[in-house]
Amino acid sequence: MTVPALKMPNSIDVTVRGIAAGGSGVADLPDGRVVFVPRTAPGDRVSINIDRAKPRWARGSVQQILEPGADRRKPLCTLYDDCGGCQLQHISYESQVEWKGRIVADALTRIGGLSNVEPPEVVASPEITGYRNRITFTLRRLRGGHVAAGFHGLCRPAHVVDVSDECVLPAAPLIEVWRSLRRGWGRGAGHLPSAGRLQLTLRLEQEGVTLVVDGGQALWKADELHEAVPEVSAIWHVPRDAASGPRLVAGTRSDEALPRFEQVNPGAALLLMDYVVRTAGSGVRAIDAYCGSGRYGHALATREWEVVGIESDAWACRAARLAAPLGFTIVEGRAEDRLADVLPADLLIVNPPRAGLSSDVVEAVSRAPARRLIYVSCDPATLGRDIDRLRDTYVPGHVQCFDLFPQTAHVETVIEMRAKEDL
Repeated sequence: MTVPALKMPNSIDVTVRGIAAGGSGVADLPDGRVVFVPRTAPGDRVSINIDRAKPRWARGSVQQILEPGADRRKPLCTLYDDCGGCQLQHISYESQVEWKGRIVADALTRIGGLSNVEPPEVVASPEITGYRNRITFTLRRLRGGHVAAGFHGLCRPAHVVDVSDECVLPAAPLIEVWRSLRRGWGRGAGHLPSAGRLQLTLRLEQEGVTLVVDGGQALWKADELHEAVPEVSAIWHVPRDAASGPRLVAGTRSDEALPRFEQVNPGAALLLMDYVVRTAGSGVRAIDAYCGSGRYGHALATREWEVVGIESDAWACRAARLAAPLGFTIVEGRAEDRLADVLPADLLIVNPPRAGLSSDVVEAVSRAPARRLIYVSCDPATLGRDIDRLRDTYVPGHVQCFDLFPQTAHVETVIEMRAKEDL
């Protein structure tokens, strides 16, 4: 039987006590329920509207800030109040880093079943604005030949907030090209493929800024767009329902300059990679599952490891093979299907997507555990779940976090684990 939600006045005053996963502020209602309120900071006393109420929790929105907390800051972006691209611009960077560590500790305790977990250190990003070398905008065609291109709205995923040059996250060359692209795509974005929605990704690479267009029909006049926006060095297209990866449709690129699969924050990503490599230490045979373009595997192979990378994306595999050092080989396919074939090993590195490890991967690892496991996670909740699923096989060790996405609620976590049978 469903328990009815308790009634509560539409407007109520609360004091924010923390930040939850996802970036919303956390406060307590008079009846004991927790309420999640976006765009609030620890210590804020706010008047909120109750937008959604459940028996154990509620979701609210800010009606008025009655007294700001010490960590509240003026957002750098003028679109911040409406845009959902960032979650934490209104909080000082020092507080952002602190709360990301607390969020990870909470997930490891509450979901992972670990005890006495202190908030891990979060290594700050070298840059907190202008750090992204890749950015994806959503383009939506509207009536009357109008176009909105930017990020999805705050709590309004169907709405697209139009972004010109207000965003503070991309590197300056990406913003410059974005301005030119907006001027050059024509009325109703007529120089782009015909579709109600498109994804436009700008990548800053050694060869210049490239554009990847995702969606729409395969046949369109990409050369006209390239002529109108010469600042774009090359244009790639992924047609709607395409079975393969991006296809070069304008500009010239060498085979060595395929769209790369790199972290969007190169400075922070380098700190993360150096840490993983140091943690790996020395050994004989390593497996790099979900390896992407092979950053970890390449680095270990240059340190005399024999490394097998596993990756399902054909284009990432192709990038991983380019300039691969001796000792590195790649197996194309899903980790779920191929991991059991290459285990056991001295070291297993897993860097799964946000969904975490599949049950098939957990089963394969449990049957033939590597002596050590380094788990690189982009989601504290699925990390906690997977640690709990591996508790019979591995003993968790040191936890280290890295802030690859300042101004957002995302955090990268690295945890080293040792096989119980090896202790």
